[in-house]
Amino acid sequence: MNQRREHQINWILLLSLVALWGTSFLGIKVSLQSFTPDQVVVLRLSIGAAVLLVFMLARGKRLPSEPVSWFHFALMGLIGNVLPFWFIAKGQMFVTSGMAGLLMAIMPLMTLILAHFFIADENLNRNKLLGFVFGISGITLILGPTILGSENSLIGCLLVLSAAILYATNTIIARRLPTYSSAVVSTGVTICAAIISLLLWPSVLDVNWAQVSNLSLFTTIWLGIFPTGVAAIIFFVLIRRAGPTFLSNINYLIPVVAYFTGAIVFGELIVWHDMIALVAILFGIAVSRRKVTS
Repeated sequence: MNQRREHQINWILLLSLVALWGTSFLGIKVSLQSFTPDQVVVLRLSIGAAVLLVFMLARGKRLPSEPVSWFHFALMGLIGNVLPFWFIAKGQMFVTSGMAGLLMAIMPLMTLILAHFFIADENLNRNKLLGFVFGISGITLILGPTILGSENSLIGCLLVLSAAILYATNTIIARRLPTYSSAVVSTGVTICAAIISLLLWPSVLDVNWAQVSNLSLFTTIWLGIFPTGVAAIIFFVLIRRAGPTFLSNINYLIPVVAYFTGAIVFGELIVWHDMIALVAILFGIAVSRRKVTS
């Protein structure tokens, strides 16, 4: 009975994470109504860093004092937070929120390719290659109609795909760096990301708050507290409770949630080639995770 309850809790945590990250694309779209992409990034990272700092201190943890640790945090903050957050926010000025979520589904497949070159014992096999082919085929199905003309622009799609590649790169970097406490690393990385983003885009200090709509303001605060701060906490708790294999189920669910919430809330078009592309990408992820049998 206890084991069943633990499994139910794991699924509740997983679905909460899917809901937060899957709807974050929707939130970014709303925030962009009053803020620039630069400002959205700085604000959500600053709020997220505050949430994670409180969480870390509540757990009795402390940030490291060694300069090398902060170099690691800054590197992961830049590659895994600042740049992909900006690419997604900038890209969503030219693509729908659903399309952004759909394109991000390529991230685990890109991780497989990078892991082959940079992680020992992570060599490509026929299933991983086949999965990658399916994934790329799905992306091609998306980009084809975009190039020919649709409500989504090619530049927007490429910006979001760049974010997916950066996330995959950050996954490889994190696996090659020393292991830190999950509460400490998530807090340190987000603090560094917030500082770097502010140095890159100080325009957040010039926001004309009188012209910011309440909806955009509340949504940006929500982005910082929940998809950035709380989601990071859930992520690390879930990895400790259930492991990375169980957590990888989010790769199937987040694109679906992102695509259909955009359609429901903003009335974004659901088109047949996107559905085929989604199936191809998710099938590619599933195939890539299968063990090779001799």
